[in-house]
Amino acid sequence: MGYPRRVLIDGGTVRVFNTDRSDGDFQIRDPAPDVETRRRAIVDAPWSWIHQVHGTTVLEVSEPGEQAGATADGLLTTAPGCPIAVTAADCSPVVLVAERGVAVLHAGWRGLVDGIVESTGKRLIDLAGRPIEALVGPCIHPNHYEFGADVLAEVIDRYGDEVRGLTAWGTTALDMPTAVGRACQAAGWKVTDVGPCTSGDRYFSHRMRGDDERQTTVAWIEPAPA
Repeated sequence: MGYPRRVLIDGGTVRVFNTDRSDGDFQIRDPAPDVETRRRAIVDAPWSWIHQVHGTTVLEVSEPGEQAGATADGLLTTAPGCPIAVTAADCSPVVLVAERGVAVLHAGWRGLVDGIVESTGKRLIDLAGRPIEALVGPCIHPNHYEFGADVLAEVIDRYGDEVRGLTAWGTTALDMPTAVGRACQAAGWKVTDVGPCTSGDRYFSHRMRGDDERQTTVAWIEPAPA
């Protein structure tokens, strides 16, 4: 079972859930009745989900299921009862929690370089108030993320040399959690939780095993009890 988190906000609680292999495949396929069943087992409401393209588009959700099937790489909401989700199998799922809202992002290296975290963070602050915390879900860690020096230079140019890592076999790597952390810091958020590396058997990993399946990160606001 994936691990849940709760973050208190004004007037309620943000709940965050990261799935693992035991929760099944959340890859977007058509038709997808099994995926819908798996979603409802986590939170029984219409989900907002997206077709991800490694871009920077982030869409707002104001009612359950809104924007489902849209093309984007993130969703945000200030409305209670609206599950918003991204999928990944090595890229980094990022959750930004503000005092009255939440955003979920699919952040690969290209989206990071193009500023998806910073632009979303600014937008969420404008809509939902001060930053509370950022959570980084399961993603590939540097010990298994060999990365070409020319592409790594683009990430270093934006976030500094701290994002440079080494693989377990001694070659150049990208430290994705550190890069995401630097992006969150630039956006005004402090990362309070970093998920495990997807290279392990608990998670799907395209890079390590060529997995076609995906885990999901879903967040939603629960209103405070009356």
